[in-house]
Amino acid sequence: MVRTLWTAASGMIGQQNNVDTIANNLANVNTVGYKSERNEFKSLLYQTLQTRTTTANGENKPISAQVGLGVRNASITSQFTQGAFLESASPTAFAIGGEGFFCVKGEDGENYYTRNGDFTFALGGNNTLKLATSDGLPVLNTAGQPIQLNAAQYNANRITVDETGQLMYPDADNNAQPIAGMQIALFQFQNPAGLNKEGDSLYSVTAASGQPLNEATNANLEKSTIRQGYLEGSNVQVADEMVNLIIAQRAYEMNSKAVQAADTMMQEANELRR
Repeated sequence: MVRTLWTAASGMIGQQNNVDTIANNLANVNTVGYKSERNEFKSLLYQTLQTRTTTANGENKPISAQVGLGVRNASITSQFTQGAFLESASPTAFAIGGEGFFCVKGEDGENYYTRNGDFTFALGGNNTLKLATSDGLPVLNTAGQPIQLNAAQYNANRITVDETGQLMYPDADNNAQPIAGMQIALFQFQNPAGLNKEGDSLYSVTAASGQPLNEATNANLEKSTIRQGYLEGSNVQVADEMVNLIIAQRAYEMNSKAVQAADTMMQEANELRR
């Protein structure tokens, strides 16, 4: 009976984590660039009650008797499917079409990656314009350097960005011309699900994700595109998440009933001694 209690309890713990994951997806349904997460489970070790043996007549019993000891959370995997493009009035709003990630420089000096292209031009030192996130983290170009412009030479409202991420500025004839060395970097990963989630829609590199691949210098990658004036919405499907939430709640409830059943059987067994 104690084994039953622990097995059902492991199911309740697993489904509680599942509900937490679904709730986090629903909470981030309006977060720009958010990728939905899925909880995956694995069974625990099995206990052998009876090994393969023979009957009293000498006939083989090819199947052993094993009982499972419950379930555990194996992983919480991000689903990097494309989110819908949402129109934005901001000229520094960028959405990625494809597998790429923007790269930003963190306060600790490390590079982080994001699908959230809600950027802005901020005034930096020495009268410069710096393309940055809403938290002030600088966006990097294809050379791995922050994108900075001379504020006296460029008007932020007149800067445009083409599909490759190249910053453009109109000349005297109002024709958009590329600004040398100012192309927004896009990176891909062999296994984006292996990225470490840092919060604030940022990801960091791990051994599981592999090293970042610069689209500008790697000819073997299918290039992503950038759409100015749009943001990538989350890929959370509310209807699917609500269905998953109901399933998780029902599974939690069934495990709870298993605990109650085991408790009732133990109570009955104790009463037999009286």
